[in-house]
Amino acid sequence: MAQINESNRFVTDDVQDGYLPLVIQSQPIPVVVSTEDWVGVQRAVHNLREDFQRVTSHTPSNAAAKYSVIIGTLGHSPLIDNLVQDRKIDPAALSGKNEKFLIQLIAHPMDGVDSALVIAGSDKRGTIYGTYELSAQIGVSPWYYWADAPIAKKQELYVKPGVYTQGEPAVRYRGIFLNDEYPGLTRWANHTFGGYNSEFYEKVFELILRLKGNFLWPAMWGSAFYDDDPKNGALADEMGIVMSTSHHEPMARAQAEWKRYGNGGAWDYAQNKKGLQEFWKGGVQRTKDWETIVTMAMRGDGDEPMSDNQNISLLQDIVRDQRKIITQVTNKKAAATPQVWALYKEVQDYYDSGMQVPDDVTLLFCDDNWGNVRKVPPLDHKPRAGGYGMYYHFDYVGAPRNSKWLNVSQVSRVWEQMNIAYEHGVDRIWVVNVGDLKPMEYPISFFLDMAWDPTRYQPANLYQHTVDWCAQQFGSTYAEEAARLIDTYTKYNHRVTPELLNHRTYSLEHYQEFETVTMDYQKLLMDAFRLYNKLPSAYRDSFDQLVLFPIQGMSNLYDLYFAKAKNDFYADKQDVQANYWADQVKESFVRDSLLTLHFNTLSDGKWQHMMDQVRIGYRSWNNPPHSIMPSVRYVDSTGVASSKIFLEQDGHISIEARNFFRAQGAGNVTWEEIPNLGKTVSAITTLPITAAIADGVSVEYKIKTESTGQAKIHVLTSPTLNFNANKGLRYAISVDDAEEVMVNINGHYRGELGKWQAERIIDNVTEHHMAHAGEHTIRIRPLDHGIVIQKIMIDFGGLLPSYLGAPQSKQQ
Repeated sequence: MAQINESNRFVTDDVQDGYLPLVIQSQPIPVVVSTEDWVGVQRAVHNLREDFQRVTSHTPSNAAAKYSVIIGTLGHSPLIDNLVQDRKIDPAALSGKNEKFLIQLIAHPMDGVDSALVIAGSDKRGTIYGTYELSAQIGVSPWYYWADAPIAKKQELYVKPGVYTQGEPAVRYRGIFLNDEYPGLTRWANHTFGGYNSEFYEKVFELILRLKGNFLWPAMWGSAFYDDDPKNGALADEMGIVMSTSHHEPMARAQAEWKRYGNGGAWDYAQNKKGLQEFWKGGVQRTKDWETIVTMAMRGDGDEPMSDNQNISLLQDIVRDQRKIITQVTNKKAAATPQVWALYKEVQDYYDSGMQVPDDVTLLFCDDNWGNVRKVPPLDHKPRAGGYGMYYHFDYVGAPRNSKWLNVSQVSRVWEQMNIAYEHGVDRIWVVNVGDLKPMEYPISFFLDMAWDPTRYQPANLYQHTVDWCAQQFGSTYAEEAARLIDTYTKYNHRVTPELLNHRTYSLEHYQEFETVTMDYQKLLMDAFRLYNKLPSAYRDSFDQLVLFPIQGMSNLYDLYFAKAKNDFYADKQDVQANYWADQVKESFVRDSLLTLHFNTLSDGKWQHMMDQVRIGYRSWNNPPHSIMPSVRYVDSTGVASSKIFLEQDGHISIEARNFFRAQGAGNVTWEEIPNLGKTVSAITTLPITAAIADGVSVEYKIKTESTGQAKIHVLTSPTLNFNANKGLRYAISVDDAEEVMVNINGHYRGELGKWQAERIIDNVTEHHMAHAGEHTIRIRPLDHGIVIQKIMIDFGGLLPSYLGAPQSKQQ
């Protein structure tokens, strides 16, 4: 019996002797299931038929033929039971097993069928998992709907001989928690389905089952799973999803239901015992015939501590009374109904202080909301009938700041923490808070894969899981690079969440830290765009959702806060460079909203509102109602003196024109920076060009030299023509108190094309004498408007030829 994994697949494009033809000339063979089987199994088989249609453009027949796929559940399908009776399936491999499936080729399984691919399950979910395993192997990703993973067309597919399985899951209940779901998921669900109804949950249930999960805590911010749509609970049970309610919603009741039906009574057992018991009785009555796990005990209303003081005896009384209600409603012993007690936040303190619950109740340990496991059973713990579980977080609302917008979880950290839990015996329930679901696609896959078989993963093969997952979504050609991008961006995001990031997070002055991390993200973004443009067009929307958008959104956020830090730095010095960075903050803030609008266009507008979560402008732990741009400061450039003094190095000094020591205006004339103009950074000029230039208009640069004697000063100006009746544009330049040198940058122009036009620069060179080493002031006085200065370079003999001019020198 072969274990299914990425290197041991049973579906192939190649044909060899003994292989079963699964798809022949784009026509899939029939898929057969008994009408006596579980309805959930029949649903999965229906989805498999649709998957074949997606892959081949043809839907398989449901009538057996020469070659067929036969699907069924042991004890619930005559098709499978007959094969067991004929000794063509080993009953010992399935009987008494939990959620196990076998996939094997069987010759002559029934009259009229020469050979069949048989998928047999030990129980309902075992059969469903086997069915969806075939879907995955023919090329339908579990994320085909939730991430629009494209599906490659196939004309020929074959099945290798053998018996294949994934065994039994190591963790009994494996699932997710839709939480903190406003505004993103809620607005999207309202827009797409009209709310959290059975149409919405059908998509969620199908995803969980395709990922071989079986458990859900449903959305609960203002919504109530069983009450919002009466079809929800029945659908979950039919499809094979084990439902429960979150850590602070006892007895199969949503918190929102208490607000709807609590009759105004207090959420306080000491004051309103009878009212709460009636409320809880209704919850158990509603779900008693479905596969559920009942959440026990209680917290305060609104997911808060029940009181400032521990009241262990009261909480034990509550659990005792809740179990009486379960017994009364179900007419069975309480132990016959699965129950869980979540040791969340202060509840763990009750447990640590000695509170006990019956042995059949699962103890659900929790992380600290940030992916760090708080407590596990000791290695020498006594087994308990209810076992142990773990409530983990990819998303969190709470102090110090919410973490909701994007995936910030490294699977290496998830593995390391959940491995601790599993090795300490936590194997009854694994449930993870996934927020809006949509941004957490990859870690959800990893979490549920690990829950099936934790021993499969070790530090050495974690990255391979990422590669394999990317191959499933984007194809093997692009998997390695896509995996690197995901692995890297989650590393960067794990450093600090988007909501916690601000202009003070990284050091601007030490180790070039802030610049480095910002550039790291910019480089990653360039790599992501490079791969995006290589991908076939059918893959791009999915890649954008899963890889490009998270990187682009976070890169822009780093740009914004880096610009804010630079704006503060220069504004404190009254340096006009503050103005450039202020504009960059504004641009990044606008770009953030444009990226959200862009996400709304993906997949023909399918994901409207999914990225509505606020991430800029946090003032406390919770988000503001809308994004708030960081405040910026502008510095008046007229007459402002800076502290910049540029240092000689290797026999030269180079200065970007905007980095002047002092810019002096006069009358109506001021110096203005033209952002991004020119070959390197920007340029400066005098405005308005219609005003007369008085003698006081000038710009000064401070330098500190080691050399003395003759020096050449290069003033690089934009190649403006002598539009003023061929007089030319003039400036006067001097060093310290020496006599000015007059320069006409273009008076010689006679209409011919010159080198300075082709190179888009005029290199104006004057010679000056530096009488001493040390500080000097270079003063440029414009005599005409229209002179646009880009860079100033001082050459003591060390300036090397270059097209862009020497990079800016260091400052004192």
